[in-house]
Amino acid sequence: MNKTSITLRECAKTWPDGTRALLPLDLRVDGGEILALLGPSGCGKTTLLRLICGLETSDNGGKIFYGDDEVTQLPPEQRGAGVVFQSYALFPNMSVVDNVAYGLRVRGQEAGHRKQRAMDMLALVRMQDYAGRNVTQLSGGQRQRVALARALAIEPRVLLLDEPLTALDAKLREHLRVELAQMLRELGVTTVIVTHDQDEAMMLGDRIAVMSAGRIEQIGTAESLYRQPATDFVGEFLGTLCRVRAACTGGLLVPGNSELAFRPHHAVLAAPQAHALQVRVVTRFFLGGVVRFELALPDGQRFSAMAPADSTYQAGDAVSVRLVQS
Repeated sequence: MNKTSITLRECAKTWPDGTRALLPLDLRVDGGEILALLGPSGCGKTTLLRLICGLETSDNGGKIFYGDDEVTQLPPEQRGAGVVFQSYALFPNMSVVDNVAYGLRVRGQEAGHRKQRAMDMLALVRMQDYAGRNVTQLSGGQRQRVALARALAIEPRVLLLDEPLTALDAKLREHLRVELAQMLRELGVTTVIVTHDQDEAMMLGDRIAVMSAGRIEQIGTAESLYRQPATDFVGEFLGTLCRVRAACTGGLLVPGNSELAFRPHHAVLAAPQAHALQVRVVTRFFLGGVVRFELALPDGQRFSAMAPADSTYQAGDAVSVRLVQS
């Protein structure tokens, strides 16, 4: 596969009623990189993906490049993007192999070539044994693979995935995240994935662009965004962020008016200490490998803590809390 970069310059989107779906932004996706667009519904991530593939046009002045080629004015079919939609958009009246070969047929490819290419792509996603079946006979996970094979069959310059796993049940979605992550990295094609699921973004993306209200809040690796969020929104969206008014002395939570922000796994429970804040365990949730505690401060503030599965603290216990970095 090729390694075509994607560049957006001053791209924005305003709907006819004046609503700003996207504020002006610049974005660069390196050749071969997988970028996850992460954010809540209505933040502009799908609009951004549709600009990249040509299904929406940017406001005046915006420019889009695939590699060195400007594609701003090109229709979707001339851009060379492979797209997988949330619904997969497969043709129910066609077999699996005919669905995969459809884009090649539209491009006038010879029948023998397009069938061989379709079979090669089905082998890539481990669906060659289903080539002759009708797509209505497939499970959700199998349809997802067929949709990916169809997108790859045209040898796309870039691959665009719009919530590719959302339609699947939770257990299958978790399994396919791993498969899809491995497959995309083996392919090496430049990929942009839209998702509202933070675990999905962290597993699939080389980098993540966290979006809110039509703008990109921060771009970085999953680890850098989690450990060093640039804004409160990023910190709270990418995992749980606890905020309390207190002070921290020698790592111990003590009375004070500073605003402290930390992750639940940074809070370690210990026996009550005289000079520490007296924290009460409100609820205890056993989650298998860990225990999650909901905690309350004397003034009513609440926050969470994660502890090893063998932690013995129970609801109603008084504890002190030490903050550690990990």
